[in-house]
Amino acid sequence: MPMAPPPDFDTLTIADIGRLAEADRLPPVERWHPDHCGPSDMRIARDGTWFHQGTPIGRPAMVRAFSRILRREPDGGYVLVTPVEKLDIEVEDAPFVAVELKVEGEGQNARLAFRLNTGDLVTASADHPLRFDEHDDGPRPYVHVRGAIGNGLEALIARSVYYELANLALSADCDTPGVWSAGTFFPIAPSPAGT
Repeated sequence: MPMAPPPDFDTLTIADIGRLAEADRLPPVERWHPDHCGPSDMRIARDGTWFHQGTPIGRPAMVRAFSRILRREPDGGYVLVTPVEKLDIEVEDAPFVAVELKVEGEGQNARLAFRLNTGDLVTASADHPLRFDEHDDGPRPYVHVRGAIGNGLEALIARSVYYELANLALSADCDTPGVWSAGTFFPIAPSPAGT
């Protein structure tokens, strides 16, 4: 059965986004433990482009289908997994990129929702925290998408979206620069890479 195209992010309210995310039934990849079958010859570039054998995958529906069977392993590696096979996939940074931001409310009542490059939707919260890492090329912000926090799947927040977050933090009346979403405060204070 073909997947429906993602809804138009601009027309959704945060409540709509929450309902859509809640209704999105992902395959139970955490329960699948088939034998490892080797490399997939696939790679996800830092900008979110998916490649197979060095060639970009141009069909968004194909990328979305693969993204739904992606899992992070306890050793930090990534795999594509089905009930019968498990294949390694190279991920240069994070497997997703948050490409759009929607903000509703202000201060402690704010809610921040992101649209990912795969069409998935996620609202920053205690279950989907934001984190900011410092790298040689500057800070990199991330939002947790799914799986265990600390070893699950994250989205790198696109630079333009990061600037929107920074503007929100600067306009807030807080001692520590940061943003609120779904009752949780996220300081915009980079930590060393990998922590």
